[in-house]
Amino acid sequence: MSVIEQSDTSIFTSLESQVRSYSRSWPVVFDRALGSTMYDESGNGYLDFFAGAGALNYGHSNPLLKKALIDYLSSDRVIHSLDMFTTARRDFLRAFDEIILKPRELDYRVIFPGPGGTNAVEAALKLARKVTGRESIVNFTNAFHGMTLGALSVTGNALKRGGAGVPLVHATPMPFDDYFQQDYPDFFYFKRLLADSGSGLNIPAAVIVESVQGEGGINAARAEWLRGLSELCQENGILLILDDVQMGCGRTGGFFSFEEAGIKPDMVCLSKSISGSGLPLALTLVKPELDIWEPGEHNGTFRGIAPAFETARVAIEEYWQDRGLEESTLAKGLRVESRFNAIAASHEAAGLVPKGRGLARGLQMPSGELASRVSQIAFENRLLVETSGPEGEVVKVMPPLTIADGELDRGLDIVANAVAEALAEHGTG
Repeated sequence: MSVIEQSDTSIFTSLESQVRSYSRSWPVVFDRALGSTMYDESGNGYLDFFAGAGALNYGHSNPLLKKALIDYLSSDRVIHSLDMFTTARRDFLRAFDEIILKPRELDYRVIFPGPGGTNAVEAALKLARKVTGRESIVNFTNAFHGMTLGALSVTGNALKRGGAGVPLVHATPMPFDDYFQQDYPDFFYFKRLLADSGSGLNIPAAVIVESVQGEGGINAARAEWLRGLSELCQENGILLILDDVQMGCGRTGGFFSFEEAGIKPDMVCLSKSISGSGLPLALTLVKPELDIWEPGEHNGTFRGIAPAFETARVAIEEYWQDRGLEESTLAKGLRVESRFNAIAASHEAAGLVPKGRGLARGLQMPSGELASRVSQIAFENRLLVETSGPEGEVVKVMPPLTIADGELDRGLDIVANAVAEALAEHGTG
C-alpha cells in the first residue's frame, strides 16, 4: 500500500464551507490532469474512475479539445454573449443538429437554460407546467435531478432533500424499475393511481426519469420498462422528461442513454459532458410544439458560454461522426461487467451485486461503510472511485470513455484488491 503525501490544505479547511464533500474522501491538492490521470502537487498520479462525475467523458485536457479552446481564446473570440447570435453558437447548433439529432430522427428545439444540469431540469419542469397547465410532477425512487428547489423536489435522497429548508411540493415519487424486485408488474402502482378517481393523484404535467440512476446507485432501467413508461405517458397525456445529464454524451454507449429503448422523450436534459472539455454548458431539448416560451420568459446570465460551444462542437465532430466511440464504450463496459461478476463470484458470501450499463458501472456492497472503505483503500493505491446509492453502498465506476484498456484493467485490479481487503477487515470475505 502506497503512502499518500499530505500537502497544505489549511486554506480550504479554514475558509471553505463545510459543505464540500469530495475533498474529504480525497484529501490531496490536485494540480494537473491529463487523459485518465490526475496529478497532485507532488507529482503523484491518480487513475481517475470518477471523471468529474461524468463531466469528462473524453478525458482530462483532451488534446483535440484543448487545442480548440486555446485557439478560440487566443483569437479574441466572444466569450460571454447571453443569448446573442455568435459564430460559436451557430457552429455548435449545426454540428449538434447534423451529427446528433438528424441521424437519430430526433426533432428538438434547443434551450440554453444556464450553466449546469440543474438548470436544464428546472427549465424542463417549468415548461412542462406551462404547456399542460398542471402542477404535479412524477419522479422515481432513488432519483437525483439537481440541487435547486425544483430539481430537488423530484430527487429522492433524504440528505439532499433535507438541505432545502422548505417543503418540497408538487412531486409524487413512483417505484423505479425493479424497485419491488419483480414482485409486481411494471407500473402497477402508477397505473392504479391514475385510473382511480379517489387516489388523490392529480394528473401530472410530466414524468421525469433517468435511464440509469447514477447518484441513486447505478440502477439501470430495462429498455422494455422505458418503452412502457413512454407508452403510459402518451396514453395519459403526460409529458416525458428524460434526464440525461450524467448518462448522456455516450456514457452508456449511444449518445443518448435512451437510444437502446427506441423512445423519443418530449424533453431531454443534457449537461456535464456536452461541452466535452469540462466547461459549463447545459441544454434542454424540447419537441417543437412544446416550445411556447415568450421571449425572455426563461433566461440566465450564463446561458451561452461560447468557449463551451466551441469545445462541444469539436467533441461532436471528432467522436460522433461514426460508431467508433460507442462500440469502444460498450466493449469496455462489458470488460468491467465481466470483472465485477468475477469479483462477486469470488466473495459469494458477501452478496455483492454488479450493476449498470456501458461505462456507468457499480458494485453494490453489503453496506455503505464497506463501500466507503473500498473507496478509501482504492485512493490509498492512487485510484479515484466514488460511492453512490441511498446509503452510499455502491462502489461507482465511471472512467473517461477514452481510457486505454491497460489503464482500465489496472484500475479494476485496484478495485478487486480493495474489495478483498475491505471484506477481510470486516470478516465477510
